[in-house]
Amino acid sequence: MTDVLIRPAHPFDAAFAVPLIQATIGRIGLALTGAAADVEAERALLGFYPLRGNRLSFEHQLIAQSPAGEPLGLILAYPGEHAEALDDPFRERLHALGLPGRIESEGTPGELYVDTLAVTEVARGRGTGGRLLDAAAERAPTLGLNRVGLLVEEGNPAARLYARQGFRPAGTRVLAGGTYTHLVRDLT
Repeated sequence: MTDVLIRPAHPFDAAFAVPLIQATIGRIGLALTGAAADVEAERALLGFYPLRGNRLSFEHQLIAQSPAGEPLGLILAYPGEHAEALDDPFRERLHALGLPGRIESEGTPGELYVDTLAVTEVARGRGTGGRLLDAAAERAPTLGLNRVGLLVEEGNPAARLYARQGFRPAGTRVLAGGTYTHLVRDLT
């Protein structure tokens, strides 16, 4: 899809972005918010989205859109060494709910960590995800990073996209009860 525009996200993107993020991260969103269902997690995430200083903030996202302005997807990425601090607001929420504030860190220091890559149904298979990954890779050096990393669950069809984009396995992690492969793409 050559007519995709990539732009920084804004707080007003929440109505598009939050349901797409929760649909993509599933049980991780439930664990972050202490919610029992996706709808409840989305409500909580809508409160975090316009705020800076948390992992799901608009400030860490790029939006793919059509020339007419229709949003098609998003990528949420931040320096891995910031992962622990970006989860502090979620820990505070969990404590306020009387829940344990244990959140497994996903990011790895030295890499731009792709927390979420999500594309709408209409834009799948048209190159939108690849364009978003390329945009994140272009951003990494401006942050002093020469590697992009992400986690993918076994059986996720996006693994094919990641392989085409030059990602390679670099270990496994267990998060929110799921096992994920850590993939990295070196930029040098």
